[in-house]
Amino acid sequence: MKTMQQTRSGRIFRGSFTQQEPIPEAGIAAAVDILRSGRLHRYNLAGDERGMVAELEFEYAAWQGARHCLAVTSGGQAMQIALRALGLGPGARVLSNAFTLAPVPGAIAAVGAQAVLVECDEELCIDLGDLERKAENHECDGLLLSHMRGHLCDMDKLMAICARHGLIVIEDCAHTMGARWDGRLSGQFGHAACFSTQTYKHMNSGEGGFLTTADPEVMARATILSGSYMNYAHHGAGPEPDAFVRARLEMPNCSARMDAVRAAILRAQLIHLDDNIARWSERHEVVRARLDGVAGVALPRPLDKAMRVGSSFQFRLPRADAALCRDLIAGCEGRGVVLKWFGAPDPVGFTSNHASWRYMQAQDLPQTDRILSTLFDMRLPLTFSLDDCALIGDIIAEEIAALGLAA
Repeated sequence: MKTMQQTRSGRIFRGSFTQQEPIPEAGIAAAVDILRSGRLHRYNLAGDERGMVAELEFEYAAWQGARHCLAVTSGGQAMQIALRALGLGPGARVLSNAFTLAPVPGAIAAVGAQAVLVECDEELCIDLGDLERKAENHECDGLLLSHMRGHLCDMDKLMAICARHGLIVIEDCAHTMGARWDGRLSGQFGHAACFSTQTYKHMNSGEGGFLTTADPEVMARATILSGSYMNYAHHGAGPEPDAFVRARLEMPNCSARMDAVRAAILRAQLIHLDDNIARWSERHEVVRARLDGVAGVALPRPLDKAMRVGSSFQFRLPRADAALCRDLIAGCEGRGVVLKWFGAPDPVGFTSNHASWRYMQAQDLPQTDRILSTLFDMRLPLTFSLDDCALIGDIIAEEIAALGLAA
């Protein structure tokens, strides 16, 4: 598809920022087979059939290098279940990133815990100095660490801080499926990890998610919480039956099971995940090359040990005011490039910030506010070619130049 044409205002991008690649044909065929069978529920099995969801759990655990894996209805549900399974419920104080998306503080609020937000640093990671201070001063019980937009902090330093303060660590890996710190996959550091398979994530089932852990007791509690009733033996990467002796009677049923249709389309995508991670990184680097060095632009610089999955792109304009930020959004939108801005006073789409989360206590986060006030965000779906990404980067660079920030 042709993506650009010459107009008096310059080149225009004609692609869609919300169009994902189609589900692989093998996944479509498997899903159709399930629909024909009528057996969509994960425990509605025939004979000694293992089941599509259990197969997915086994395969994702192997890919992730996790001992146990639970497939659920969303990444948000995975976080809520992980918090409950690890005892971070009513009365607990849970540290988390100030720069994240609403499901993260929402999960903390949903289980009755109190969120203590930690500042964001210049590279869009959790600020480790502020984390240390708040761990010392706020008597916190855990950390729900959001690897927001795929930006990995120094995980060695973070885990050392958490160990010093006895913090339970849950990793939110919704944006880091396949990302690595010093060669080690994100999600392998904390007590549990949560992943999303929502449409805009690294595998697409519309909605869905995974919870992984090495702890059999945590997985037993999580499995019962997900709504397994007494069908916990039908899980592909669950613990042995004796781990469920207490959990099966003590944990409430939250009805968050993944169904067989979603599992079928995810299994077909998991086969291609490593290749797709490489493709996202290529696209990200093309856009980055177009904006690196542009006057007025600040790009996050990943740490040497971090390997990011580039399915989205972020940049800041530290010298811009709100009016110039709005001008950039309008200028790019007029040329087909859709940017999201985290500095708007009211939430727009997914770009809410901590000031909008009024279900929790207001917190003073001046560093995060400064950074978010000029932060822009953009999806990079795999439906974009490398030439598309070059064009998008050029359009953004031209529109930034028109703002006159170089002066």
